[in-house]
Amino acid sequence: MPAPNRIRAVIFDMDGVLTDSEPLICAAATAMFGERGVTVRPEDFQPFVGMGEIRYLGGVAEKYHLQLNIEAAKRRTYELYLEMAPDQLRAFPGAVELVRACRKAGLQTAVASSADRIKVDANLRLIELPRDNWDVVIAAEDVVHKKPAPDIFLAAAHKMKLPPPECIVIEDAVSGIQAAKAAGMRCVAVAHTFSQADLAEAEHVWAAIKEITLEQLLGHYDG
Repeated sequence: MPAPNRIRAVIFDMDGVLTDSEPLICAAATAMFGERGVTVRPEDFQPFVGMGEIRYLGGVAEKYHLQLNIEAAKRRTYELYLEMAPDQLRAFPGAVELVRACRKAGLQTAVASSADRIKVDANLRLIELPRDNWDVVIAAEDVVHKKPAPDIFLAAAHKMKLPPPECIVIEDAVSGIQAAKAAGMRCVAVAHTFSQADLAEAEHVWAAIKEITLEQLLGHYDG
């Protein structure tokens, strides 16, 4: 039997952890609102990062008192995003290497994202970590409640057949840290999207994912 606190799986958030996609989805959403005659600012989206596109777009629409057909708006935002992504999307330095190090060490790996499956699949393919590189991939369609609810992370643990305390989450957003903690998982963070101070609820915060070694990630929990 494994020790109670032994980590057997690493769950990665996608946008803002593996991929530098937050500016792209913001640009796509801004363009979508512009097509509807509303000028929005990048900072308008910040409170809704990590919560899924329905809340991401809907929260900004509420701020500007815009009646929005959310499904049509989301569909158009993804169309614009997928036009931009092939030329502009990049993995964060060190992200692919950390995933591969986890797998080489025998850990299960999962992606748990509030984004829709079309965006998850496109992003993973573009950074050369498609679905067959993962034990589990969870997208928005797989759960009812998005972050900060714990459902996405609990679904990943369930599919890996592991109890939540044996999973560690890597996040970049406040809502994601809250979701991981609500799931009963350990959570560390990277300050790609929010400041290190904003992410203080995580057990450890690195400035960037390239700074994380597998030994650092597991060192406090194994044994």
